[in-house]
Amino acid sequence: MDRKVYDTYVAILKHELVPALGCTEPIAIAYAAAKARDVLGKFPEHITAYCSGNIIKNVKGVVVPNSKGMRGIEAAATLGAVGGNAELEFEVLEPVTENDIARAKQLIAEGFCTCRFVEGRDNLYIRIEAVAGTESSIIEIEHEHTNITSISKNGTVIFKKDNKPEKASISAEVDKSTLNVRDIIEFANTVNLDDVRDLLKRQVELNTAISKEGLAKGYGSGIGRLLYEMNGESLQWRAISMAAAGSDARMNGCPMPVVINSGSGNQGITITLPVYEYAKTLNKTEDEMYRALVIGNLISVHIKRHIGNLSAFCGATNAACGAACAIGYMYGYSYEQICMTITNTLCNIGGMVCDGAKSSCAAKIASALNAGILGFEMAGKNKTFCAGEGLVGKSIEETIENIGRVGREGMRSTDSEILNIMVGN
Repeated sequence: MDRKVYDTYVAILKHELVPALGCTEPIAIAYAAAKARDVLGKFPEHITAYCSGNIIKNVKGVVVPNSKGMRGIEAAATLGAVGGNAELEFEVLEPVTENDIARAKQLIAEGFCTCRFVEGRDNLYIRIEAVAGTESSIIEIEHEHTNITSISKNGTVIFKKDNKPEKASISAEVDKSTLNVRDIIEFANTVNLDDVRDLLKRQVELNTAISKEGLAKGYGSGIGRLLYEMNGESLQWRAISMAAAGSDARMNGCPMPVVINSGSGNQGITITLPVYEYAKTLNKTEDEMYRALVIGNLISVHIKRHIGNLSAFCGATNAACGAACAIGYMYGYSYEQICMTITNTLCNIGGMVCDGAKSSCAAKIASALNAGILGFEMAGKNKTFCAGEGLVGKSIEETIENIGRVGREGMRSTDSEILNIMVGN
């Protein structure tokens, strides 16, 4: 395999598969607030959080991690300012104490944080302004959850980064435009697992742990536990229920970290748990499971990069598609059959809307994985949808681009209407 492509794919996995505590949108706000406090050099008297619509949508209904049930932008920003450690990035709220939570609740009641909706910016945009007397600091995040593009203090810009989406990657080596299905499969077949083993081991350990926690305690609506009680003897539904259970816990305040994919813990969970469950049942070795996870993670990132980090297109779809391809890989599927799996999944469940992070994400994960496994089963019999049928293109890459265009461009008005409904307009 071309060495440059190989190194890029390793870099993508290192960039994508990082631990995060709770839903990544409130975490991004908390991270920005903690950073604004640090730049200010003292605790703020007031902070203002300017957020894009998709940030507001994904923070409104989800429990902020380590908050004892607090929800919303004001809670995330205030808790980040009070007890967050910006050096921990996606785990910024890990050090939060009971005293921090009590202080944050008091500050929120006193109007410490104001939230403002920002139009005309990237779907993932956060600006935190912190003020203390005559001093101020501003932190801007764009395109990716921890991608700070600007830092200002007392009206002077002290850090500025190119904020174009194609320049937003934390590492210049992370060029996702190099991704394609054929090279992903070749990379999975040939990668020296020692280059990615620690990443994948951590992904399995953390994501299975939160899944077991969700299954045991039935957080939120208890989708995962319900599905397990109904159909747990079936491999398909056991795999689906375990993924849903992880989301149940994560969306409802469980303080355990997960390893994310495409900036989303739910997507990381959706990829990991089905592959883990199928690998156990098929008696696959750890190395065989890791190679399958390489397929699942990179296929999901490949699809998601065409859609964008945040949109009206539910990310469980691309993650479930990645998981289904990984399962097919463990069954020995050919390149053509993996392409069929992608087509069958995306052209079935593609277009499921994202109406924010919340308890029902677990149900959407279950629906997406059910479609993914159907797509995998169809491909095993060499059955697929044909070019010209709906969004199916002449090649798998064209099909992925078509789906991405619908999610990125076609669903803009859908995204706007969802946000208007959620905020009561």
